[in-house]
Amino acid sequence: MVSTLLSVENAAKNFGGVKALVKADLTLYTHEIHALLGENGAGKSTLLKTLAGVHVLDAGAITLNGKPFEQGSTRLAREQGIAVIYQEPNLFPDLTLAENVFAGRQPVKNGSVDWKSMQDQSRALFTQLGVSLNPLSRARGLSIADQQIVEIAKAISTNANVIVMDEPTAALSSKEVARLFAVARNLKENGCAVVFVSHRLDEVFALCDRITIMRDGSTVSTSLTSAIDEPQVIRSMVGRDVSELFPKLEAEIGEVVLDVQDLSRDGQFGDISFSVRAGEIVALAGLVGSGRSEVARAIFGVDRYDSGTITINGQRLHAGSPSAAMDAGIALVPEDRRQQGLFMPTSIAKNAAITMLSTLRKGFILRSSAERKIAEEWTKILQTKYASIDDPVERLSGGNQQKVVLAKWLATNPRLLIVDEPTRGIDVGTKSEVHKLLSQKAQEGLAVLMISSELPEVLGMADRVLVMREGHIVRELSRHEATSENVIAAATGAVTI
Repeated sequence: MVSTLLSVENAAKNFGGVKALVKADLTLYTHEIHALLGENGAGKSTLLKTLAGVHVLDAGAITLNGKPFEQGSTRLAREQGIAVIYQEPNLFPDLTLAENVFAGRQPVKNGSVDWKSMQDQSRALFTQLGVSLNPLSRARGLSIADQQIVEIAKAISTNANVIVMDEPTAALSSKEVARLFAVARNLKENGCAVVFVSHRLDEVFALCDRITIMRDGSTVSTSLTSAIDEPQVIRSMVGRDVSELFPKLEAEIGEVVLDVQDLSRDGQFGDISFSVRAGEIVALAGLVGSGRSEVARAIFGVDRYDSGTITINGQRLHAGSPSAAMDAGIALVPEDRRQQGLFMPTSIAKNAAITMLSTLRKGFILRSSAERKIAEEWTKILQTKYASIDDPVERLSGGNQQKVVLAKWLATNPRLLIVDEPTRGIDVGTKSEVHKLLSQKAQEGLAVLMISSELPEVLGMADRVLVMREGHIVRELSRHEATSENVIAAATGAVTI
């Protein structure tokens, strides 16, 4: 029997002069998977952090299981039955899976930890979720997918009946996504309400029963998934039509900028040869683990390679040196902006201008006025939204963080821009802006090497597609030849129809 589990009404929350929530409403029922959608900055994170016990609303009411929800304590939120599964789980790497599941709540027998009971209960939880994990294994080295399963097991061990999954599939392979979906459906069958937050609309329509859309801190609609389509969702999210999600501009293809010949690294990739010309967007496509990011990191000098050559504008590039790559005019927007692209506690200004330190110094003194000028110029070009340029970059939404990463590299006026998953974890409106920027820069003569796991992005933006499988480029496709069927067939080793 379906019943109301949680209700949020007229929620409002301000941070200084910024209105994070204005009039947010959310109703969750038992036995449902509920999508919460909206652009970055729409208020989703603030609402979820309120449910997780991190924030206290300035106005509005939350009811859980027919009772007022006690806000402002993560411990109380868990005790009341709400658990949040984040995109990047936070396990104790040197503890076993059983110890992680029951951390701080170990079963006790005769005054001591009952290890057998803890292991047996953990094994039963994993079985209930339909996965085969060993409770005695240590968490170190677990895939992100398995770490999320441990977090879900921890949640249901506390009898949580509201499970929030915040961007859970961003770093998962298609097989891992399928397993996570099976777990979510299992939770639904057992009476839980699962809140699914994602920017991947195909996943939302495949998994969720209802969709709530937020914009500018308010809830704009809630509907059955069966009663709405993707264009309607996008219009509700951004307040306008995004008719050109992939605004590919005509560009004059010029001379070869990047030339890679026979690049190899034992166990990672082999015999990689390709080129990228001025004005051209070349996509590296393939399944997760095919070696795409490893090739990009080797080109930029972050990782070593065993053999082969890399030349930029006809000049051979010194191996294993990011500084040499930057001097040659290469910029790399990495896959993980939080871990590899930004200094999260540091200001937006310092992050946006950090690649220009050599030009900002006067002797040993950093000219802060020049730093601010560069940061303000590029964040304005990229339409980055922030309260103050001196704010820590961690306060920005994911889409605006990505714009800061792009700003710091475009400020170097590169010849070659390598973008690894340029729109991962950002909303559809910001995706359109990023795509437009890449297309404009290519039209201006920039060579772009793009790595993406999103097939529509590859097909919509690339002039040529290089498909990788198991560390090798197995097929090159022109824009005309690059269809979904051809790319997937090459990536999986299937026969092309």
